[in-house]
Amino acid sequence: MTLQQLKYVIAIADSGSMNMAAKELFISQPSLSGTIKELEKEIGIEIFQRSNRGIAMTPEGEEFLGYARQVQEQFQLLEEKYIEKKIKKKFSVSMQHYTFAVKAFMEMAKQAGMEEYEFAVYETKTYEVIENVKSFKSELGVLYTTDFNQQVLMKVLNENNLEFEEMFQCNTYVYLWAGHPLANQEVISLEELQDYPCLAFDQGKNNSFFLAEEMKSTYEYKKVIKANDRATMLNLMIGLNGYTLCSGIICEELNGNDYKAVPLVQTEKMTIGYIKRKGTHLSEIGKVYIEELQKYEHKVLY
Repeated sequence: MTLQQLKYVIAIADSGSMNMAAKELFISQPSLSGTIKELEKEIGIEIFQRSNRGIAMTPEGEEFLGYARQVQEQFQLLEEKYIEKKIKKKFSVSMQHYTFAVKAFMEMAKQAGMEEYEFAVYETKTYEVIENVKSFKSELGVLYTTDFNQQVLMKVLNENNLEFEEMFQCNTYVYLWAGHPLANQEVISLEELQDYPCLAFDQGKNNSFFLAEEMKSTYEYKKVIKANDRATMLNLMIGLNGYTLCSGIICEELNGNDYKAVPLVQTEKMTIGYIKRKGTHLSEIGKVYIEELQKYEHKVLY
């Protein structure tokens, strides 16, 4: 087993394609495929499952990838310190689509000094948040649980050797733009929302009620539109009088003051927290990020 082979595995996993990885690595696809087959034979597991539709990682391959990333990161640190004579600390966090989590990341980065760190932030699908923490791509992941999804979500986390740490609880709010016909009401019911499109973040191939980012995921909505980023979601709120369900924590510094959070009549408790690998301690910068996140407990609407 060589560092180059580990580099190849990581490149394929990140690109999701043998052909794309070969182009990025400036080698031929047959050569890349042959190298991976040699590695699989050597270690006695199948890392990638091959089919006419492409490749997919096996469960054993996912576990191997996590270790490969650790080795690559450690080797990069050695190179930077002893060959390039420079070293930057690294910190990465993955999250569901929460503006306040992005704002906390910004505040943390300001405190840490961006010259000393190589930062990465991934605002993404629920399952990818879990995968990123599992595979060491991120130190932390920010997501929520409810009475509805808790049992399934905790099972998934446990199977992936992850744990959930609670930070604070919120009620359910309707998030919409200030010009929406219902925006000035003191409370809004699901029945009143029936004629307006419910906006939900697309969870891709892992689309499950238990992995949805929005509350009331099993409710029979009359109109639903799925999006994959916050900017599109905000545009749909204005253009189509769409709405989504949220924690009620509004971050006007990033989204502006054209949006409102109104209590939902059929409220449920949601618990905001973070996930990390079992048995690991937070880095110093990770602790700072969690401290910034916890400040939003005081901004929770009741």
